[in-house]
Amino acid sequence: MYAVCVMLRLKPGKQEEFMPMMLKNAKTSLRTEPDCHRFDVATDSADPDAVFLYELYTDRAGFDAHLASEHFLIFDAASAPLLADKAVVTFDTVMS
Repeated sequence: MYAVCVMLRLKPGKQEEFMPMMLKNAKTSLRTEPDCHRFDVATDSADPDAVFLYELYTDRAGFDAHLASEHFLIFDAASAPLLADKAVVTFDTVMS
């Protein structure tokens, strides 16, 4: 398995606009991408501008397919103006 952790910092006051797009992207990834096994979206009520994503793919190729998918490209372009910061960390070995 291949894990992807993403820490997003939204521009102040953009959560209401951002979250429907984010949740649609996550649900579409799980429904349409055979190599996407998990896509969690986490928020903190004490810090509404922070969003954490935890994604699991079969392998790096599965994640690359996600990045090239039409639904992700649409989401990425639409959400970019709402972001103040984005950090992506990947792990190529997941043990359970």
